[in-house]
Amino acid sequence: MKTSTYVEDLNAKSEAELNEELVSAKKELFNLRFQNATNQLDNTSRIKEVRRNIARIQTVITQKANA
Repeated sequence: MKTSTYVEDLNAKSEAELNEELVSAKKELFNLRFQNATNQLDNTSRIKEVRRNIARIQTVITQKANA
């Protein structure tokens, strides 16, 4: 998914939906780190992508809170 479309999707969501997405992204990051530690992870670049998505979600939550 392109970054711009992902951010647009995030902006369209409510704060509750954003919090749910944040929790699921953090769970995914935990699972990816666990797989990486046990040498089961093939696509290590996914960790970086999920970390950036978490930051994007948190940014949108902050922007909505300040607005």
